Amino acid sequence: MVRGARPMRDQAAEAALFRNRALVGFLIAALGLLALAGWYFKLQVLEHDTFATRSEANRMRLVPVAPARGLIYDRNGKILADNVAAWRLEATPERAGDGVVLLARLRGVVQLDPEQQRRFLSDYRASRPFRPVTIKLRISDAEAARFVVDRWRLPGVELVPYLERVYPYGALLAHVVGYVGRVDERDQSEMGDVAGVFTHAGKTGIERYYETQLRGRPGYRRMETNVAGRTVRTLGIVPAVAGTDLKLSIDIDLQRAMTEAFGDLEGSAVAIDPRTGEILAMVSLPSFDPNLFVNGISHADFKALNDNPSRPQFNRVVLGGVAPGSTIKPILGLAGLDSGVRRPEDRTLSTGMFFLPGQRRGYGDSHRGGHGWTDLRKSISQSVNTYYYKLALDMGIGRVDDYLGRYGFGRPTGVDLAGETGGILPSPAWKAKNAPSQGRWYPGDTVITGIGQGFWKVTPLQLVKATGGLATGWLRTPHLVIDTRDRFDAPWQRAPVRPAERMSTNPAHLQAVREGMIDTVHGYGTATNIRPGLTYLIAGKTGTAQVVSRRGAAAINPRSLPMHLRHRALFIAFAPADAPRIAIAVSIEGGGYGASTAAPIARKVFDAWLVGKPVEPAQPGAAEVRVDRPDFSGVQGSPDALPGPSPEDVR
Repeated sequence: MVRGARPMRDQAAEAALFRNRALVGFLIAALGLLALAGWYFKLQVLEHDTFATRSEANRMRLVPVAPARGLIYDRNGKILADNVAAWRLEATPERAGDGVVLLARLRGVVQLDPEQQRRFLSDYRASRPFRPVTIKLRISDAEAARFVVDRWRLPGVELVPYLERVYPYGALLAHVVGYVGRVDERDQSEMGDVAGVFTHAGKTGIERYYETQLRGRPGYRRMETNVAGRTVRTLGIVPAVAGTDLKLSIDIDLQRAMTEAFGDLEGSAVAIDPRTGEILAMVSLPSFDPNLFVNGISHADFKALNDNPSRPQFNRVVLGGVAPGSTIKPILGLAGLDSGVRRPEDRTLSTGMFFLPGQRRGYGDSHRGGHGWTDLRKSISQSVNTYYYKLALDMGIGRVDDYLGRYGFGRPTGVDLAGETGGILPSPAWKAKNAPSQGRWYPGDTVITGIGQGFWKVTPLQLVKATGGLATGWLRTPHLVIDTRDRFDAPWQRAPVRPAERMSTNPAHLQAVREGMIDTVHGYGTATNIRPGLTYLIAGKTGTAQVVSRRGAAAINPRSLPMHLRHRALFIAFAPADAPRIAIAVSIEGGGYGASTAAPIARKVFDAWLVGKPVEPAQPGAAEVRVDRPDFSGVQGSPDALPGPSPEDVR
């Protein structure tokens, strides 16, 4: 080998090495391609449906469409609850991001007060990421225009058209129609899967009771979006089904007349057609404006309502309960006849004071000298307590409880309004359960039960139902909805009603009670002050329910008490007495006497309904007026005794 010469290369070895390396590289590349092909096969074939759905979901978006809420009309077709077009601003948490940051971006776009901001953040944090949350309702045109300009920097925020609920008659029907408010947790749980579609739900009145029918069924729009989430086009729509329209039995003109008849007095009244049970007018005063609650009431307005001692939001017709006083007498008188304990001509001697055997303390009548011999008709027209003291004792509390229960007391009437109370029908069982500290049931408890005092609690609805029963002989369920329709162009369909129950099987018994009620107004009874100028017959009964009882033997003059402690004035009646078309129950808080305050209101309502006479509002201070024949039922007639419900009186 020559010094300095380069060694010979092994060409064959190098070629073999290259081939091996190339083979390995080829195998690696082939395996990679095979894995990639397998992955693509998995994506494109095995999981095609899954990813196609995801892709479609990224491209497509289902936007819920809230239905129009059903409208509410009065019996003559006047709209009581309407819908008006409006805009609201919504944010979807998963797209809009942090709520605090979002509010900062919205400054200068929409006006949000601190209360609105707090409410939004609370709802935003509690909401599911995919569920839109309302930022502000009732966006103005100027705010909508600013939002459209700045929309590019507010992802996840949408301007949504909707129909806002409006109550044209405001406070006049607040306790009948009720109102809708922002959806809360209770509403969401009741709505289930469709909760995210609706921003409002019924809270009180008809709006609450018929919430499911009124809100309708939601629809959906199928939208195509680009990569930025902006809508490109609408691909299809499943239309929403509007809520059911309701026609009420309320006559708005009579409702206004009833309200005006109260003047500045507080209380409640309800009028029905005794032939059907339809509620013609129903008021609870004072009232409030339901429009305040639709988009969320302000703290100042809510505080003003809550701090009002007259409790404007409290529905006295449905939720309230008062002792019926002497308005229970015609009903108890019928029970005495139906039970066989009395006949219409049976007489009881009224001497001005009634004593239980072996007792020195008595129970007074409205006249110090008594009313003399008294039969059923006279006992009703002149409101003779002694007749009913003795009747209740002769019947026994068991039969009193049985018959008054048959007439609808002690249980809800079944009116189509949420939350109705059943009142209290006194009985030994009720006292043992609810007032055990007052001892067992005493004969004195039975005595004062006979004149509508003691543990009694009734609602105006119960009283008017029983009054309608006296007028026609049938107990009919008071109700508000009379017709429904599924579309604005569909015919009205009659709403189902509960079957009537016979009040008495003996027409002669009913007629005797009616004659006593007619004499109350047209004879020598306690409500003759409303008789002048009448062109039709009224059958009625006055009543006075004590709020406070006596201590010792001193008499109580209700006019000497503060207004909230004065006796409640009551009146029940139907007219025309010979062919009843309207029945009414009136309850006045602090009214003093039924004849002087409650009866004139009923007369004005009857005039408005039967002869079309406009109502002259009650004058301030009307509760102070006494008439020649006041109804002192449940009120002491002599300085010696007062049939009050204090424990020492009823043993």
